[in-house]
Amino acid sequence: MTRLGWCLAVLAALPLCAVAADDEIRANYLFACRGCHLADGKGVPPEIPSLRNVLGQLVATPEGRNYVMRVPGVLQSRLNNEQLADVLNWILTEFNADTRPGDFQPFSEREVAEARKHILTDPSKMRASLKMDSTIE
Repeated sequence: MTRLGWCLAVLAALPLCAVAADDEIRANYLFACRGCHLADGKGVPPEIPSLRNVLGQLVATPEGRNYVMRVPGVLQSRLNNEQLADVLNWILTEFNADTRPGDFQPFSEREVAEARKHILTDPSKMRASLKMDSTIE
């Protein structure tokens, strides 16, 4: 195969790689999060919070962003740090497009790794301190 032919083949495969990556991230969400938050992210409030249209509001502040990475399901997940960052970013795109801040910076593997070092002892208390808008789905 010529160099041009090889380059064209690689370029043609890139969209397939993006689809495969998105499918893998969704599969990781279903594997690690669906058991509590359901496939559509609605959860079972108040015991299991919804992930829909609330995380965008949360990640708008450093405290909320930190909280999202430290909830028990994230801290104890079997997913590695890169996979967790991808799932958190996917949730914010898939379920929070309307509430995600315009200047949102995607979670990084390094950021998740650092957050996972710090156990959140009372998630309910921390969530209450963030003064969430309880009217959001």
